[in-house]
Amino acid sequence: MAAELHVELVAADRSVWSGEATMVVARTTSGDIGVMPGHQPLLGVLASGPVTIRTSDGDPIVAAVHGGFISFADNKLSLLAETVELADEIDVQRAERALERAKSDADAAAERRADVRLRAVSAR
Repeated sequence: MAAELHVELVAADRSVWSGEATMVVARTTSGDIGVMPGHQPLLGVLASGPVTIRTSDGDPIVAAVHGGFISFADNKLSLLAETVELADEIDVQRAERALERAKSDADAAAERRADVRLRAVSAR
């Protein structure tokens, strides 16, 4: 059995996913980071972007994460985000319409959120 770390993916309004994983890739304000069992302790600020959790059974969990914090110590990784949407829950057509609307309204924040949703879906 491969080494594992315990992962908690939590949004401000709900616990999104909890379980064992072999690796997690997330975007921080300093760039992308991959965390595996035994990683050095860390605390960082999450940037909007897809998060990929490589579960112990091989099925990846992909989520669109919008801001928050990442913390790792003692083989426990916490991703605490303002908003989290699992890729399986994202309505692609709705996200595409939101992206077009944000572009026409010149709403950079809405455009970024819609883009992250679409990237999460394509990463799964």
